[in-house]
Amino acid sequence: MKEKRHFPFVQWDVFSARPLEGNALAVFLDGRGLSDAEMQALAREMNLAETTFILPAAGAPRASTRVRIFTVSEELPFAGHPTLGTAFVLRGDSGADEVQLELTVGTIPVRFTDLPGEPTYGEMRQRDPDFGPLHSRDDVAGALGCPVDDLDPNLPVQTVSTGLPFTIVPLRSLEIARRLEFSYSRAATYLERSAGKFFYFVCRETVDPKARLHARMIFYNGEDPATGSAAGCACAWMLAHRVAQSGEQALIEQGIEAGRPSRIFVRGERNGSGMKVHVGGNAVPVLRGEVQL
Repeated sequence: MKEKRHFPFVQWDVFSARPLEGNALAVFLDGRGLSDAEMQALAREMNLAETTFILPAAGAPRASTRVRIFTVSEELPFAGHPTLGTAFVLRGDSGADEVQLELTVGTIPVRFTDLPGEPTYGEMRQRDPDFGPLHSRDDVAGALGCPVDDLDPNLPVQTVSTGLPFTIVPLRSLEIARRLEFSYSRAATYLERSAGKFFYFVCRETVDPKARLHARMIFYNGEDPATGSAAGCACAWMLAHRVAQSGEQALIEQGIEAGRPSRIFVRGERNGSGMKVHVGGNAVPVLRGEVQL
């Protein structure tokens, strides 16, 4: 009989300072010895939006570590809440000012701020944004099966990528965002033709008056409570279309409809002809366990 292998993992709630809110993330502390198929199977077993696997190199500092990200169906080159949550795990109790994650898209740094009486805040610098095509509002409404008047007539639908391409869809009101329903398969067919990975729905009317945008992201595994990669794309979109100003920190609220309220802070800076995009928030540990294979 083969000896069982043991793989410890932790679960953190990301983009929230309160347990059982935000977006849950499973992090396997040492994925060495796992095949690609086993990582994918474990992500299905966790059944969360994403699961990450830390792959420490022999002799390498924890401050710079290879990390792989899986949804229940596929490996992703980049995702926001797994990057932020895994950085919190790697930081541990060290008090390090910065942790660097080696992802498929490249090195993503996460900086930490500790203020007396406040939960630790982490902020990632995402890749500089690539602006994709503007979309016909009629075509997008057709893909969603909704009236074109549900879309905000004053803001464009556009695909943006900071490592993973999202098509930002501005809706006209909070009420429309709350009753949003669409066929994911039909929407996915449209996205496959138009360079977007997923839709990210936003509106300028919010529940929290301090928030700049209310957001939702619905994909093949249901509703995502917090989508940090999409928030980075939305940050660039906000700056390009004058929804936010350069250097201003803005709050995006997400996950309310899913019963997992999340607070995602974004900050975009114009840099000559380009932009720098920062996405940050809090994270809290909730669970620790071990998988035996």
